[in-house]
Amino acid sequence: MDPSPSPAPGASSPPPAAKAVHHPNYMAVFVALGVLTAVELGVAFLPWAKLTIILILIALAVWKAVLVALYYMHLRFEPTRLRILAVAPLPLAVILVLAVIMEYR
Repeated sequence: MDPSPSPAPGASSPPPAAKAVHHPNYMAVFVALGVLTAVELGVAFLPWAKLTIILILIALAVWKAVLVALYYMHLRFEPTRLRILAVAPLPLAVILVLAVIMEYR
């Protein structure tokens, strides 16, 4: 026999349990962004080829932008279709930047 009483006829059922909300460790992300910034400053003054330094700095900047988007803009906890919506304009931005660079060459 079921020990829990059944709800009265016409009574609403209890609401489903709320989904657990996960909050990221914002301080760890902040420290990671600070470390990446320090690495960028260190790389900027290395005696390497200019193209190598620029590529490394771009990669570090993209990494920082991804961290900000995922954690501070909460895209990590959003559905995939919203992530796609946020990433969709990026190819256009790359095309526009390349067009401007080619215009001034």
